[in-house]
Amino acid sequence: MAASTRDHVSAAEWVMRVDLAACFRLVASFGWSDLLGTHISARVPGGGNEFLINPYGLLFDEITASSLVKVDEAGNILSPTEYSINPARFFIHGAVHIARPEVACVLHTHTPGRHPGLGAEERHPAPDPAGAAGDRLYWLSRL
Repeated sequence: MAASTRDHVSAAEWVMRVDLAACFRLVASFGWSDLLGTHISARVPGGGNEFLINPYGLLFDEITASSLVKVDEAGNILSPTEYSINPARFFIHGAVHIARPEVACVLHTHTPGRHPGLGAEERHPAPDPAGAAGDRLYWLSRL
């Protein structure tokens, strides 16, 4: 029987992995994943500049604590994994995490009605303009 990811990470990292996987599933349940632009990352507690991000190719409701991928600030994969990542997804997140070391988690969503991939007939005005793509960027600081 293969050892699980839980056996190879600290207790604090495992808790962050479980919480982040739950966050991905909540985002999916609220319909915020948009299948393309939404992404979430979390700093590994005590890991310095190590972060967790979703694996490429999994839907948000398929992500588990063990499937999350650990990367550095440049998006380089740090731990053995069967998954790859989309480095562009971490570009904005890496900048926020490096500029704001107190930030534990970054959530970047797109308003579906303003996503640049939608045709003109599918676009709807967003309640507040936050960029051409209707981006929303949120972060959670450690308390």
